[in-house]
Amino acid sequence: MLPRRKSQKEPPVSGLSALEAASEASDLRAKLKYHDILYHQKDAPEISDAEYDTLKKRLIDIETAFPELITPDSPTQTVGAKPLKEFAKVRHAVPMLSLSNSFSDEDVTDFVERVHKFLNIPAATAIEFLAEPKIDGLSCSLRYEKGKLVQAATRGDGEEGEDVTQNVRTIKTVPHALPKDAPDILEVRGEVYMTRADFQKLNQAQERAEEKIFANPRNGAAGSLRQLDSSITAKRPLRFFGYALGETSEPVSDTQDGIRKKLSQWGFEVPAPAKVLKSADDILKFHAQVYAQRPDIAYDLDGVVYKVNSLDYQKRLGFISRSPRWATAHKFPAEQAETVINKIIIQVGRTGTLTPVAELEPINVGGVMVSRATLHNEDEIGRKGVYEGARIIIQRAGDVIPQVVRVVNPNPKKLFRFPDKCPECGSKAVREEDEAATRCTGGLICPAQAVERLKHFVSRTAFDIEGLGDKIIKEFWDEKIIQTPGDIFRLEKHAGALKEREGWGELSVNNLLESVEKRRTIGLDRFIYALGIRQVGQATAKKLAAHYESLGNLLTQMKAAATPGSAAFQELDNIGDIGLSMAEDIVAFFAEKHNQEVIKDLRQELTIKDFARPKTVQSAVTGKTVVFTGKLSRMGREEAKAHAESLGCKVGSSVSKNTDYLIAGEDAGSKLKKAAELGVKVLSEDEWLEMVK
Repeated sequence: MLPRRKSQKEPPVSGLSALEAASEASDLRAKLKYHDILYHQKDAPEISDAEYDTLKKRLIDIETAFPELITPDSPTQTVGAKPLKEFAKVRHAVPMLSLSNSFSDEDVTDFVERVHKFLNIPAATAIEFLAEPKIDGLSCSLRYEKGKLVQAATRGDGEEGEDVTQNVRTIKTVPHALPKDAPDILEVRGEVYMTRADFQKLNQAQERAEEKIFANPRNGAAGSLRQLDSSITAKRPLRFFGYALGETSEPVSDTQDGIRKKLSQWGFEVPAPAKVLKSADDILKFHAQVYAQRPDIAYDLDGVVYKVNSLDYQKRLGFISRSPRWATAHKFPAEQAETVINKIIIQVGRTGTLTPVAELEPINVGGVMVSRATLHNEDEIGRKGVYEGARIIIQRAGDVIPQVVRVVNPNPKKLFRFPDKCPECGSKAVREEDEAATRCTGGLICPAQAVERLKHFVSRTAFDIEGLGDKIIKEFWDEKIIQTPGDIFRLEKHAGALKEREGWGELSVNNLLESVEKRRTIGLDRFIYALGIRQVGQATAKKLAAHYESLGNLLTQMKAAATPGSAAFQELDNIGDIGLSMAEDIVAFFAEKHNQEVIKDLRQELTIKDFARPKTVQSAVTGKTVVFTGKLSRMGREEAKAHAESLGCKVGSSVSKNTDYLIAGEDAGSKLKKAAELGVKVLSEDEWLEMVK
């Protein structure tokens, strides 16, 4: 078996305060988003997969421990990046989601245990998992109708990808027609890739032609597939592996392995080696075998994927956030290299957090040129003894931003001194007690914070205003065209001047104004998220919207909650996963006069729709609030919650006077006592299932 992944010396998540966690999560999200764009849109990553995975794993750990920090645009909640404008867009009939990552033996064992627990299947009863290599290529979906290839699309952001049909038709291993036993509608999901040998030949040809040299086979495949001229793609040695299905007009198999065998019969290449396994021990042995074979495998792979084999179990397990509960990618160990820190710069985020970033002597780590690495915060610099000019070991752990592992030549006298003033506005930078982050006190007078808040406001998972990218927001801020969110919806008065801007013209301005107009109506949950409230991410914004249902009611209740110890504050604190620290931040945001003015201004410009609950099966318990406690015997706790939500229930985490039913399994504890005190109706698991059948 492989050695277990070593700690990277970050403070354990369990030891972080809520404020420390919020600060680090914000830093991680910013870095990951930056590298996501480089990787998914520009095919030009600055760091390795291993480094990216390490950062993302850390963010997942923090968001798991502090779910109130989850934001809708967090890399843990999104897939890939938006399609490039040069390509036509394709809306995926079935979203193309990403996989959660496992980095250690313990992570894999936990994954297997979670599957057993969710399905309420004893550990001694085997569950089959299909294990197959994780190819380092570009995800692609091929759509067949009546046996003919009619469309091909990249994954994009998971919901919408790029139309690359003509380019995919040039790939020799992609069947253009399927046998008669294939469904009338069939979407084959897989990976476009290059073998290492073909990649070397391509780069040699590129060098002779004085054309772009690709950093690694994945970049070569992505750059070749996303050519606007399909004749160029046709000259590139691309291949395609099929491993999953999207939309189908009829079932293909009842197992993942059955799908794999069908794809092979229909002429698709499938990843190898692959095996159906029945225990965590067998899975880990297979991972070690594939890792040992890795140098001899013709193409790049960065881990092994495990999928629950039964499609019925997959359906029951469902999804969490942007990943399936029934699959995980077990990554290979990180790659390291030695380089020098040329300079340390300080970046200022939208909440005022000062983040140190090391500018490095460029170094190739596992096939990717790395020139920057995050240093997280002042404590991280102190722990590792970082200074300008230091020789350091950096590590790729994920496919995006690199991490400093250690300093090779420590020198305490040269330790980098963290600034006490904001580099953007000169305001005092302070570090509050019990916080890891140092923050600028300049607030909205700090251009970095104001601009970052506006970028967040128009981001894809907030208002999603096309045409207002980071560069344009910064330019409009500098020119005082946009100073507040409300100014975005008054851009029309600048139309004449905008048309005179270099590179713009009437069409560009009209497109921008049209994009703005399309966003004058927005759902309450997205509006709350767009406000940029500290610690409030996508999940929390939805919970607030679902609980208060309208903006008017939310504002009324937040005003009441400003009174310490009030019933309104307790109500906010009791919403699932909203603890004291987050509740205080939410109340503080709505109590701040400037924020009140921003919201008042926006209400004059926008239509903010009341929260629309997802469509559910109408039942006897639709609209009821339920809480589960104790050990359930007929299904796992998480499956029971998911089932209740599908019936239109609100699932609470604690019992209150607003709870309609407490479903009590074996060994029910304090919640049962609380229900008795409040007169909440208690149901056994059997009584509950009888009620909702």
